Amino acid sequence: MIWLQFIFCTAVILVAGARLSRYGDVIAEKTGMSRTWIGVVMMASVTSLPELITGVSSVALFDLPNIAAGDVLGSCMFNILILALLDLKPRSAPISSQAHQGHVLTAGYGILMLGLVTIGIVAGNRIPVVGWIGIYSLFFVFIYLGAMRMVFFYEKRRHNVVPDDAPVKELLYPNVSRRRAFLMYAFFAVVIIATATWLPHIGEKIAASTGLGTTFVGSLFIALSTSLPELVIAYSALRIGAADMAVGNLFGSNLFNIGILALDDLFYTKGALLSNITQTHVITANAAMAMTAVMIIGLTYQTKRKFLYLAWDSFAVIWIYISAIWLLFALQ
Repeated sequence: MIWLQFIFCTAVILVAGARLSRYGDVIAEKTGMSRTWIGVVMMASVTSLPELITGVSSVALFDLPNIAAGDVLGSCMFNILILALLDLKPRSAPISSQAHQGHVLTAGYGILMLGLVTIGIVAGNRIPVVGWIGIYSLFFVFIYLGAMRMVFFYEKRRHNVVPDDAPVKELLYPNVSRRRAFLMYAFFAVVIIATATWLPHIGEKIAASTGLGTTFVGSLFIALSTSLPELVIAYSALRIGAADMAVGNLFGSNLFNIGILALDDLFYTKGALLSNITQTHVITANAAMAMTAVMIIGLTYQTKRKFLYLAWDSFAVIWIYISAIWLLFALQ
């Protein structure tokens, strides 16, 4: 029954995430915001709602800090894995050559924040606290806000010049009003929130029934489930030729995910969050950093070739992900 509950929650998030991505695109059209900005900020924050609610409920309701941390860091790994898997689309150029190099900005901030997470985990109780909150949580918030501000001005500068002969964009959703778009957007967000709240309890039961630790379950099963909206949106964006929206959503989600750790830290009143989880999470954080670094190299080099449907950077990302999951399993 517990696996049926996991499958049910996963299916609900999958369907709701698909609808959420559609109405997010409608909002982009009705408000005139760019798809890249929608991907990095609006869609990234909304598709990370499962991680947000799962993390808060894990620490506030179920006292499962390892599930909360494992979900966030595992989702960061899985989001970069999604980028690599997008290369599997037949008859398409490598994903790293379809997106503009400005995504390196967001990816670089992701490595910075993941590095601070690693320091917080290793330092443990030696990190200063404000009340019960680790000082690193304040840095997470400030860095995230600073990153969003810098990305906003970068995108504004990049799209500042519009050619006089630029074609008029055809409306994709002429029959959907702005009001309906926002209402349906809110509805599917609530569906995702309600479903994600139950995931920590399911993760605890899976860990108990399989003998796997909460760190491994959070980093793999819960992270995979809560990252399904990102997967749906990335694939949908790629289908309509919006590679920048797909890449921006995934890198932006990683930034938002680390910000979620700060909120989890606020609700975990037993002490600083990163000081009360297993140091095994360092593996996940370092793997996410390595995978992001590979994608930065890929975005900069922009290879045009694939081998067996995958570019070299996608092969490397998949190899790092599998190695990290194997190591997490071996250490249980």
